[in-house]
Amino acid sequence: MLRSFSQPAVGRAHRRRLGELQAALEAHQAYWHPSPFHVRRPDWCAARPELADAVLGIDSLTVETLSHDPDACRDWLTPWLPVVDTLGRLVNLPPLPVRDLPAMPPRLDRRIRGRKRDQIEAFAAHAPPAQGPLLEWCAGKGHLGRRLAIADRVPVQSLEIDPKLCADATQLAERAGIDQTVLCADALDDDSHAFVKGRTVLALHACGELHRALVRGAARAGANGYVIAPCCYHRGIADAYRPLARDASLPLDADLIRLAVTETVTAPRHDRRRLARDQAWKLGFIALRNELEGEAARTFRPVPSRWVSGDFTDFCRTLAQREGVDLPAAVQWAHWLAVGEQRRAEIRRLELVRHAFRRALELWLVMDLVVGLEEAGFDVQVGDFCDRSITPRNLLVLAQR
Repeated sequence: MLRSFSQPAVGRAHRRRLGELQAALEAHQAYWHPSPFHVRRPDWCAARPELADAVLGIDSLTVETLSHDPDACRDWLTPWLPVVDTLGRLVNLPPLPVRDLPAMPPRLDRRIRGRKRDQIEAFAAHAPPAQGPLLEWCAGKGHLGRRLAIADRVPVQSLEIDPKLCADATQLAERAGIDQTVLCADALDDDSHAFVKGRTVLALHACGELHRALVRGAARAGANGYVIAPCCYHRGIADAYRPLARDASLPLDADLIRLAVTETVTAPRHDRRRLARDQAWKLGFIALRNELEGEAARTFRPVPSRWVSGDFTDFCRTLAQREGVDLPAAVQWAHWLAVGEQRRAEIRRLELVRHAFRRALELWLVMDLVVGLEEAGFDVQVGDFCDRSITPRNLLVLAQR
């Protein structure tokens, strides 16, 4: 059995952690608000020239190490920026209860990809034993609901908007011979929240407003509990973030919140190399445009993936046509590509400072969920449910009445 966590002191600790994270992030927003991709030098570079010189002077091997090791990055930055050490303590959470699960029959999970299987197993092992029916929110093919239905011998409903995924989930449930009902519906429709009543709701990486909607309606929905691993916090935000807890007041928009999900530790190496090349191409084009039209703050809309399938010259010409940039007859393309690559090298170093606030921002968003659920009458725990190598989005919220 999992131990009970109905402790008023825990609720006070969560509200205090939320407040401490908020105070630290507000006081140091100059270090994490401006993205070095959009401004040549964040204002802190002029205010803290010694920090800027130190960061820009890091060699390439150290940049690689610090970019993929948050603890090492925190240790390196702390002498220059002591708040980073404070944030390191604030994001260090106590362990969550864990239980042993009966093995999943191999024939039932062979269609689940390796890392996804690891996420499901870790999530399920940290979920309280189900005492009643389950509702899987934004279920995809229903893998998580099926796993817990088998482990706890309880019925599960799996809600998913994509008809193709619903059909796959139905087929897999029939093959497994379990009591799994697939609901093809939009999680953001008010009618969908009627399914929450009397159930424990499971949400593994329901994006943005898809998981926040559960918390917004928690006081009146009648759920027995929630097990939520949030993801893609920026999704569903129109103009500004609407906090869930009364004391949460950090002013955020989707662009700022996107910082919380920029870690790509699980991306394959070839994807990271392609991302590096794509960024260098975009930065090379921006430098060329600035040379032709002058420095200015301009929006940069997403670029279709097919545009980066050719070479740098074709990319720039296509983008110039979209952006209305009049290119001269002769352009030294190799020069501007080199400028883009140099600029990306600078950005990677400057981003080490911004990324030092990344986990603190993510935890503030999660603590907003936690305190929001507590205000709705739930006892809540929060912690990591797996190693970040399985998924950087490894925070889990457990709420029970």
